[in-house]
Amino acid sequence: MSTMNSTPSPTKLTRSTTDKQIAGVAGGVADYFGIDPVIARVGFAVTALCGGAGLLAYILMMFIVPSADAPVAAHPATA
Repeated sequence: MSTMNSTPSPTKLTRSTTDKQIAGVAGGVADYFGIDPVIARVGFAVTALCGGAGLLAYILMMFIVPSADAPVAAHPATA
């Protein structure tokens, strides 16, 4: 019986810098969930047309989700 001790590294949701049409939100969501970016874009569009939640979510994520090329904050040293 073998056990796997390797845990997958946690992924962070970031805005894509390479696969973007407007701000990279849909590309970042697609990378995070491992889906095609077109599916994420269609999802945002459909939810935007069905009450506007997709548009609101996209706009909020433009400002809240960091860009993939943003510098990572250093953790303070623990003693």
